Amino acid sequence: MRIVHFSSALLLVLLLGAGTAAATGKKPKPAEPINKPVESSAKQTESSAQPAVIRKPSVDVHSGPDFATPTVTTLKRDAAITVTGQQDLWFRVALPDGKAGFVRVNEVRLAYASKETGGGMKALFTGKASKGRVSETAGVRGLDESDLKAATFDATQLAKLESYRVTPDAAAQAARSKGWSPTQVAYATEFKPKQIDGKAQSTQGEKRGMFGAARGLLSSMGGVGGTLLGAAAKAIPKSEQEITEEELALGPGIAGRILGAAPLWKDDAAQRRVNLIGRWEASQTSRPTLPWTFGIIDSSEINAFAAPGGYILVTRGLYQLLSDDAEVAAVLGHEICHVVQRDHYEVIHKQEMLGAGKDIAMSQVGGGGSLASSMARNYLEKNGALVMMASLDKSAEYRSDEASAIYLARAGFNPLALYAVLQKMTALGAQSAQLTQLFKTHPALDDRMDRIDRSGYKGLEQYTSRN
Repeated sequence: MRIVHFSSALLLVLLLGAGTAAATGKKPKPAEPINKPVESSAKQTESSAQPAVIRKPSVDVHSGPDFATPTVTTLKRDAAITVTGQQDLWFRVALPDGKAGFVRVNEVRLAYASKETGGGMKALFTGKASKGRVSETAGVRGLDESDLKAATFDATQLAKLESYRVTPDAAAQAARSKGWSPTQVAYATEFKPKQIDGKAQSTQGEKRGMFGAARGLLSSMGGVGGTLLGAAAKAIPKSEQEITEEELALGPGIAGRILGAAPLWKDDAAQRRVNLIGRWEASQTSRPTLPWTFGIIDSSEINAFAAPGGYILVTRGLYQLLSDDAEVAAVLGHEICHVVQRDHYEVIHKQEMLGAGKDIAMSQVGGGGSLASSMARNYLEKNGALVMMASLDKSAEYRSDEASAIYLARAGFNPLALYAVLQKMTALGAQSAQLTQLFKTHPALDDRMDRIDRSGYKGLEQYTSRN
């Protein structure tokens, strides 16, 4: 009865409204839709479409996101198309003749947008990782050198970050539930730490002490032998144990300072997710025993940071750009490689050796973890987290892209996922404020994709058909 009564009342109102309109000679104003769209769907499609060209000699355009679907047409290299969306590792494309279809993400190359594309690009590539939420682009500055050098250590934020850390077993259980199967994939140039056989290793300080005693004896006897031994003592390398201890001391110190500049994003589910994916992927590397810890910082720029010892932070802006677990793993895999290969640790080590006080520091070298803590404290007091803005050799960045593909394959993902991420970054535009800091420390996106194209996923072909 209540529904009928409501409908009758509504009919009466409509009739009265029509009568009033007839009396005044005016047409009734149409009612506004309850959920009025900001713009028409046609306009949205036009604003979000991205121009692209075919990159391979010949590419079949399929009717669906599957190689088994019929071929709509075959295009030759440099043919112009328009990308209108993404489904898994396929781009939905519109062709000049009005036809539409799907191509693989590495079969085309998106053009750099001429300006900040903002919401248009995000409408094209809606990041499922963040449940469709869109990062703001206006006023994005990003963390720069001054921020990371001046940032204070935030112990509370660091403790929160470490609270999200998961065990290898928990990550493996999550992988099984998701169907991520571990796969043996060779990686010839992957760094492999020297095995410590349980015997006591001589520390750098102890070795220098031996040289010092010999130098003293030779000096008392005259000649240049003491001087030569003194120079040799300064070149003594650190033991594997000492280096690892220094990495483990530097990691939380650097991460804590990054968090002092940009706190963790307040999304517990997202934080747990990157730790499960990252920990699973890190378990497939040559350094699975590091205390791998992952987090998302609340910054809308697109960037990521890999501190020694296994501390990896990605920005909210980057996380929200990613469509699925494979793309999250692709980004984390690149950063994991920097840790595995000790890229930023080597930068710190070189700075330490070239510093004005290196002779004093060397004279005070002792052994054990206290030395590592002292070294890390002294470095961080002087430089903060500035090393995260250091430009690594281009070869290190290209190697991390290569390693990301291998780690993706090892962890049960498709190696093409990183290519999809690089394409999305390209679509943001060369002048994107969100990418300013990343462009300062990484090779051009085109160069990175060209490098991947030339490698042709050699040895990984069988894994590029994974969904």
